[in-house]
Amino acid sequence: MSEIALILVDLQNDYFQGGKFELEGTEAATTNAAMLLNSFRAKGLPVIHIRHEFPTDDASFFAPNSEGAKTHASVQAIENEPVVLKHQINSFRDTNLKEILDSLGVERVLICGAMSHMCIDAVTRAATDFGYQCAIAHDACATLGLEFNGVSVPATHVHAAFMAALGFAYANVSSTDELLVEISREAIGH
Repeated sequence: MSEIALILVDLQNDYFQGGKFELEGTEAATTNAAMLLNSFRAKGLPVIHIRHEFPTDDASFFAPNSEGAKTHASVQAIENEPVVLKHQINSFRDTNLKEILDSLGVERVLICGAMSHMCIDAVTRAATDFGYQCAIAHDACATLGLEFNGVSVPATHVHAAFMAALGFAYANVSSTDELLVEISREAIGH
């Protein structure tokens, strides 16, 4: 049976209420991510934490060594859980994420975190390109509203559009509850 790993992406303080780059629904998403994290830990399954920092101190958010760049207390890594520090949108780019997954014998990944339209999208597409089977806990992801060419797009629509696209060809996009059932059956994948 192939090994599965949980990848928690960028659930950092700046994305929460009062942070420097608040997203919509971060608290609810992180509550669900914590449920997945606790389930993986209880089953002894691998967990990889991704943390984004911009390379300069004058970054508008996720500045190096800032409180805002720290992982939220509810989903912090514990001993033996790798933390991948990235400086790019794609968690695989210029990091050791692939080496960690391969060293653990991982073939399937369950992804959650922020932002749906950026880092979640990028890591899912890259993971698929590397041959991993992907699942996304859509209710354990957060994003924000966007604007394009004078059109305001609410966060719920941004999230739905990206989850629909990823679900079409890249991942099994399901709820946390559905994925917890699948994990218990060891049947995650697309």
